[in-house]
Amino acid sequence: MAKASEIKVGNILRYNGELVTVTEVLHRTPGKGGAFYLDKFRNIKTGKIVEARLATDEQVEICRVETNDYQYLYEEGDYMVIMDNTTYDQLSIPKSLFGPSARFLKEGMNVIVSVESEEPIMAQAPNFVELEITYSEPAVKGDTSSGALKAATTENGVEIKVPLFINQGDKVKVDTRTGEYIERVK
Repeated sequence: MAKASEIKVGNILRYNGELVTVTEVLHRTPGKGGAFYLDKFRNIKTGKIVEARLATDEQVEICRVETNDYQYLYEEGDYMVIMDNTTYDQLSIPKSLFGPSARFLKEGMNVIVSVESEEPIMAQAPNFVELEITYSEPAVKGDTSSGALKAATTENGVEIKVPLFINQGDKVKVDTRTGEYIERVK
């Protein structure tokens, strides 16, 4: 347990029985009455923002969160099977922890998973992945207006928009946070 005055941005707390991450801390000292903290928390599971008014000596629980690198092995229904790189232990974690970036994962990729009391609470895919284009429409001659894009399918079945010069068999770099094409990889 810690005092509200010891909370910093980025800490993970247990607040009202839910795990939250601290996004903002404001110290207020009104002319009348005692000082207090106005904090903003983001619920880790739901993503909702919660505002809290805490007295300076109010007790809060700061959680111990371990963040490690794991290797993504395969998908099993609504779960992703990952392996600890040091102990080779395998874990099944919910696919929803990765969010929309889960569709870009390939077998053997390194991922980052945060665990609190042996329960995975956050997972993060690499920011950029290299994928091979398995299908793309051929470019039509004369269809070269600036910034023209066409649909292409990657090796793991995800459809993305790529420039006209990208062909079947090319490797491309994709941003997993937005799903956008970044560049062609040689």
